[in-house]
Amino acid sequence: MAKTVGIGYQDFEKVREKDLFYVDKTGFIREWWENEDEVTLIIRPRRFGKTLNMSMLEKFFSVQYTGREDLFREFVIWEDEKYRNLQGTYPVISLSFANVKETTYQTTVQRINRIITNLYNDHRFLLESELLSGEEKNYFLEITEGMPKVTATMAIHQLSKFLYAYYGKK
Repeated sequence: MAKTVGIGYQDFEKVREKDLFYVDKTGFIREWWENEDEVTLIIRPRRFGKTLNMSMLEKFFSVQYTGREDLFREFVIWEDEKYRNLQGTYPVISLSFANVKETTYQTTVQRINRIITNLYNDHRFLLESELLSGEEKNYFLEITEGMPKVTATMAIHQLSKFLYAYYGKK
């Protein structure tokens, strides 16, 4: 039976769990990893799969998906033992602005602050860690929808530092 083409799906895990038609783009993982770029800018036209590809990268590298070989075993990336050993071994910060479609600057800032706040809420386990200082824990708790812009501008950088302290991996 032919697979269904899942129009509009942006979550790699959902595509795999629903067994939707998927063109294997996992070779991008190898290409990106081996380039060792400090910064990667991915530009493509709308509806070209950018968010789905970022979701694939997240699911491949994130410690939250350790042991999820079921998502990748049928694809080219799984043929290489080096990459099988990399799957699920890195702290990953994943955020998407794909749904930020506000019409004013103020509401756009509020929406982005909500995204950042949700990201911090997903990592609240860091607050129970002894690895963060009291000052760092206070900063963590300042991440709210109404946070000052100066706090928001450093939030992702700070979260990456917190995750590095916790996992020992960048």
